[in-house]
Formats: sequence, structure tokens, C-alpha cells
Amino acid sequence: MDIILLEKVRNLGDLGEQVRVKSGYGRNFLIPGGKAVMATKVNIEKFEGRRAELEAKASEKMAAAEARGAKLAEIDGVTITMRASDEGKLFGSVAALDVVDALNAAGAEVNKREVIMPEGHIRQIGDYELIIQLHSDVNQPFKLTIAAE
Repeated sequence: MDIILLEKVRNLGDLGEQVRVKSGYGRNFLIPGGKAVMATKVNIEKFEGRRAELEAKASEKMAAAEARGAKLAEIDGVTITMRASDEGKLFGSVAALDVVDALNAAGAEVNKREVIMPEGHIRQIGDYELIIQLHSDVNQPFKLTIAAE
């Protein structure tokens, strides 16, 4: 299935590129999500007419993500306190939602999908380096400290 991307899609392409994807991915994710349209002659002509509008919208999203990243960079680090054993193992775990709650309390605007936890849920006390992906091109690392109560 050939499609035209209406926005940048990670690991696929940039705005305006014509790419070939599996039909299920295009039909069930990209097209309903407004990220792409079928690559027909009519849609190609419509896209070329809207290219400037779509590029302006994309640059606006990028600028907003960079502003949010700058605000997130101002936060020195976030500390979450939880009950833990004497060996430092947590009773429970710290998930992305816990990180989001801590960051939002610190003044950042983050949602759950933006938090990237490369090692999965955190189950030990200590310092961790996590990444907030605000845009496909804007990644903001931050320091998370898990402390025992």
C-alpha cells in the first residue's frame, strides 16, 4: 500500500514522503490517525496544495515541543519516595504514570506516552536517567531519584 505522510512518523519518513507500508498498518493506524493518506493522483494534488499549511503546522508542533523541553530541562531532578526493604528493593514498582505525576507536580506538562523507561518499571532505590520524548525529534533526558521512606 502506497501512502503520503502528512506528518513525520518515526522510523518511517518525513512530511510529504510517499512510502510503501503494509496495508494493515496504513489502514488501521496511519490513515485513521490523520498521519497519512492513500497515494492516489487526487490525493497527491490535494497534498501539494496543502503542503505549506502542513509544514507550518509541523514546525509549530516542533516549536511547542522544544519549549516544553526547555521547561523540562529547568527541572533539576525529581524524587519519588516509596517504601523499600533494607536491601533497597521497593515494595511495588515505579511505573511511567508515577513519573508523570511527579513531573506534573514539579511543573512540567508530560503525559504517559512520552515517558520512555528503557529498563521497564523501576524496582530498586537509586538514581535513574529517563527520557521524555516530546516529539519525534525532541528527546529530553532527566534525572529520577527513587528514595526509601
